[in-house]
Amino acid sequence: MDQDELQSLSPKELHDRAVHYAVAHGDLGFLWELLKVIPAAEAASGHADETANNLSRVSALLSDAMASGEGELGEALRPVYVEYLSKHPDA
Repeated sequence: MDQDELQSLSPKELHDRAVHYAVAHGDLGFLWELLKVIPAAEAASGHADETANNLSRVSALLSDAMASGEGELGEALRPVYVEYLSKHPDA
């Protein structure tokens, strides 16, 4: 699709296409960027109350990620960490 065709799509259609593509291709960079800009977009669209909710959800996800090395969750994620660190021996 070219820029004109994309511009003609509704926000919902754009969202669905972009998120589907990112998930299908494992583009976590895009999904992370989307999470980062959602609070500002909420505020800009006049939904400042949603900004705090979104920030809380992102904060909770980050908290989960930071604590994911402990207990049973840490054990379950062991293969993920080993694989990642083996690809980055200087870590």
